Amino acid sequence: MTASELREEPGRPGRPAPGRPLRLAVSASALTPESVEFVTEAERLGADAAWSAELWSYDALTQLGYLAARTSRIALGTSIVQLGARTPAMLAMSAMSLQQLTGGRFRLGIGASGPQVMEGWHGVRFRRPVQATRETIEIIRVISRGDRLEYHGQVYDLPLPESQGRAIRSRATPVHVPVYIAAIGPANLRLTGELADGWLGNAFIPEAAEAFLAPLREGARLAGRTLADLDLQIPVAVEFTEDVDEAVARHAAGYAFTIGAMGSATTNFYNNAFARQGFGEQVAEVARLWRDGRREEAARLVPLEIGEKTNLLGTPAMIADRIRLHRAAGVSTLQLKLDGPLSARLDTLARITELVSAVNKEY
Repeated sequence: MTASELREEPGRPGRPAPGRPLRLAVSASALTPESVEFVTEAERLGADAAWSAELWSYDALTQLGYLAARTSRIALGTSIVQLGARTPAMLAMSAMSLQQLTGGRFRLGIGASGPQVMEGWHGVRFRRPVQATRETIEIIRVISRGDRLEYHGQVYDLPLPESQGRAIRSRATPVHVPVYIAAIGPANLRLTGELADGWLGNAFIPEAAEAFLAPLREGARLAGRTLADLDLQIPVAVEFTEDVDEAVARHAAGYAFTIGAMGSATTNFYNNAFARQGFGEQVAEVARLWRDGRREEAARLVPLEIGEKTNLLGTPAMIADRIRLHRAAGVSTLQLKLDGPLSARLDTLARITELVSAVNKEY
């Protein structure tokens, strides 16, 4: 099926049911003068937050410290810092430091990552990631509210038993640190709904939103909350273009790396998420071809729907329809992934800001 045929399917969006007003955030870094200027201009254009990623190159926290000094209003978040790379207490110290430096603008986005990164890069065993996420958040909250750190969990036992350690209280001023979890698996989504201030989604298709929202809602219900208590944030690439077929095919092909390399043959959270949205057989074959070294074939086999429906691609009218779908699904923030020269990124940001504002005014 071509991208054009996809857009001619019956049941395409008309006027969706009301949802929360959408906010805009941007993916950002502080590694070049141009990238810093992009964040300062994004702040001027009204972006709500800038989020810095951490993979296996530059760390996220250092970049946000620099951006904090160059901005005054925009929220600054990590998308994400990898659990296990730092102790929970070190994460709390860093988060409280940035919350102090930014005047309350910091958002701590965390994620368990995967065995390839944790065991291959950090030398930390990838064990019980959901439980480790729960305990890390609980420890951060003990520290950040000024309580003495005594915690006895399944992963962390503090102070260490049969040691000279003692329960210590932070000397920093107590402060609330909003915690976002990058989650795409059902168990981690339930934990996010229960404990987190926000969700950092991925591999999200609004037409199949319940694959993510149902476990999020279940976790929120356990804690006496609703999804309205969480900032539901989804990353999307944005590209205004008349050559929609080319853009959709290119973005679909770009997912071959995610499907084939961001996990092993037995552990790939992205592929599981796509499978829950109806693409199980296709992504399994893409992953097989990638592992066999047939990467061009793998890229050609990625379903076009994945490239189209996880992003904002096409004409202004088409992108406005996708924005409506995200809002109707309950998404509260779109994290924009913008490429190209600075001027092009700022132009795209200005155009998408106008579109989102117009869609929000429809309700």
